[in-house]
Amino acid sequence: MPEGDTVWNTARVLHRALAGARLTGSDFRVPQLATTDLTGWTVRESASRGKHLLLRLAAPADHPGAAHWTLHSHLRMDGAWRAYAPGERWSARPAHLIRVALRAADAVAVGYHLHELALLPTAQEETLVGHLGPDLLGDDWDPAEAVRRLATHPDATIGEALLDQRNLAGVGNLYKCEVLFLRGLSPWTPVGAVPDLAGTVTLAQKLLAANRGRWTQSTTGSLHRGSTSYVYGRRAQPCRRCGTAIRKEELGERVTYWCPRCQPAPT
Repeated sequence: MPEGDTVWNTARVLHRALAGARLTGSDFRVPQLATTDLTGWTVRESASRGKHLLLRLAAPADHPGAAHWTLHSHLRMDGAWRAYAPGERWSARPAHLIRVALRAADAVAVGYHLHELALLPTAQEETLVGHLGPDLLGDDWDPAEAVRRLATHPDATIGEALLDQRNLAGVGNLYKCEVLFLRGLSPWTPVGAVPDLAGTVTLAQKLLAANRGRWTQSTTGSLHRGSTSYVYGRRAQPCRRCGTAIRKEELGERVTYWCPRCQPAPT
């Protein structure tokens, strides 16, 4: 599942490719937007909110309705945006996964397997992202509000609570596992039993921020292959602290890696 820093990076790629550009064509391959034509629209900016991507546009002067619109997309597990030069082959994914292509004079942005694709007035963005908690990579990051939201469900496990985007926006499985290891917390510890929620959310924000702007995610400080994580993706390998075999559990789309010694089960 893409983490908040991956979506942040994707938004910056699109911003560099399209910001200020006037679209020369668009091709939507989803039923709800199949007849939409953004030719002549101007890209104002590309931004992220948690795991949501917001491409903000200005409609032509003769367009009925609002002047500013937002093309919203969610990457979920398998979505991606890529920017290509005009004439370059769209090679990132199979063609049948393309959901939208936006063309400008100097770049083409292609969205693959996007979810929740919607075009709406920018003033109504909150109808899609207003439920989210504080964005760990946003200018308005508020750790106190994140702690308050987490604490409203003291019986939820901390592993589930960190993934709940209504509490704080941006944490996925990788950072969930790594944060809990570094804090010495079992993923099944009830939120109400976590001794320092503020320290936990602060660490999560620091880890995402440290990886912002690069595609290789590391929580260990190393960018070498096989050395970038403490527990995530390391099932049956020795813990980097104590040597105990790392465990893995799958619950639907959720994956948890942990060290049973460094992260003892709650009593």
